[in-house]
Amino acid sequence: MEKKKKTEQKSVKEVKAKNIGIVGVVAPENKCDDINCPFHGKLTVRGKILEVKIVSNKMDKSAVVVWDRLVKVPKYERYMKKRSKLSVHVPPCIDVEVGDRVKIMECRPISKTKKFVIIQKM
Repeated sequence: MEKKKKTEQKSVKEVKAKNIGIVGVVAPENKCDDINCPFHGKLTVRGKILEVKIVSNKMDKSAVVVWDRLVKVPKYERYMKKRSKLSVHVPPCIDVEVGDRVKIMECRPISKTKKFVIIQKM
């Protein structure tokens, strides 16, 4: 009887970026091992998509973003500018700096204040 030869060990599986299901969003070229990365980790995204500006990135894996919106004031029949701020998660595979415009998307709560994640640098 002939013994079956053991097949060669499979090489270490390369981490490929998964498709997050959003049209027009391509996976970053850099790779990371962050579990809270929508492309290389297990974080799923859903809900709102916003285009915002980064105003601070001094925290580790976090950033503060801001966007302007118009709110109608019925009494004066005019619009008033309002500004909103959010804390977002920054995956290590996406390099961002203060002043960059980014696209963020809603996800499950990562911490007390972080409920959005950056998915693309504009």
